[in-house]
Amino acid sequence: MSRFIIHGGRRIGGVLVPSGNKNAVLPMLAACVLTEEPVTLENVPLIDDVRTMLELLDGIGVEVSVQGHTVRLCAKGLRRSRLDPALCGKVRSSILLAGPLAARLGRATLSPPGGDVIGRRRVDTHFQGLAALGIEVEGGRDFVFRRRRLEGADMVLDEASVTATENVLMASVLAQGRTTIFNAACEPHVGDLALLLNKMGARIRGIGTNRLEVEGVEGLGGAVHKVQPDVIEIGSYMVAAAVTGGELRVTGVEPEPMMIVGRTFQRLGLRMQWAGADTVVQPRQRLKVVKDFGAAIPKIEDGPWPMFPSDLMSVLLVAATQAQGTILFFEKMFESRMYFVDHLISMGAGIVVCDPHRVLVTGPARLHSISMASPDIRAGVALLIAALCAKGESVVHSAQTIDRGYERVEEKLRALGADIVREE
Repeated sequence: MSRFIIHGGRRIGGVLVPSGNKNAVLPMLAACVLTEEPVTLENVPLIDDVRTMLELLDGIGVEVSVQGHTVRLCAKGLRRSRLDPALCGKVRSSILLAGPLAARLGRATLSPPGGDVIGRRRVDTHFQGLAALGIEVEGGRDFVFRRRRLEGADMVLDEASVTATENVLMASVLAQGRTTIFNAACEPHVGDLALLLNKMGARIRGIGTNRLEVEGVEGLGGAVHKVQPDVIEIGSYMVAAAVTGGELRVTGVEPEPMMIVGRTFQRLGLRMQWAGADTVVQPRQRLKVVKDFGAAIPKIEDGPWPMFPSDLMSVLLVAATQAQGTILFFEKMFESRMYFVDHLISMGAGIVVCDPHRVLVTGPARLHSISMASPDIRAGVALLIAALCAKGESVVHSAQTIDRGYERVEEKLRALGADIVREE
């Protein structure tokens, strides 16, 4: 167990080279089992969830080689279809191996997936989509997937689930005939997975939309692919700079996702500029809530892309505590994500908890230091950001929770001017 000790009051600024996208690389690692040929992924974030996925793959016979941020995987010797139960319990992404394993070997057995406790996280959409392709699912203590046949199908997902879309997509590329997936998730990391699959020989159309068309192929080959930058990490560091008054330049950013995220940031007066492939947060920003027409209290709500991503709700809520005005946050997707605001209230934030999904924030508030625990990845980073702009020494326990999704977070923050150390 480890903890972070933060002395607040210092500006966060400088140049940030973003890590690879966590939510893109995890399904890409699962996709390697679809072929006997090597798959090489570049710009892989060295986070705990990635390490756990690599352990899962190694346990079923995938050859894994890691050199810096490049990972080479070869599933030619794939020999097992049962995943380690203990490792499944550590990460949500373990379920992403169900479709590829069943498509390749005809069978997959895994324990219920773990991950952050932020509310109920359904797996029904995975089961329904895979069943439409001919992969039977048995529930119980373990999930057992058996392939009767693998034939294309037209399906409408009952929710635009990111991981369910990815699971069904990976299985469908080896199905006989055409598959059409309606109500597919269209987040950038889903598109990045589809680009990798096409490099491997898949035939996927409609990338970036909620209607994916797949022409099945007999087999896939190897590929080399660079993982896109992590929008959630970028947004988190941008908020850290904005609430502390620093100037931050983020290099190698894809503009379209940042424009969508930035649209919501602007509702708090958080401004950014584009300079070629870089995005810049301007210094000494005076955050102020932009009211709706008629001076009504505005609302920030999350939803499937291109709506604001749920993974950034926690950090943007911290930004709202430092903005002048009142704004409502409506977390629609997970009923437990807002529980961390109790810590912010203890730090002096002006927050009214309306119900598990909605909180009303009035700022700016002068935050003071406390000792607190990180309940999940995104809330943990939000608490780090709150500590950065608070007066005094704050302690954030359960640092390993944040390590699951952010690479070397204390080193990156120190390089940007933070006074932060890790203690075991």
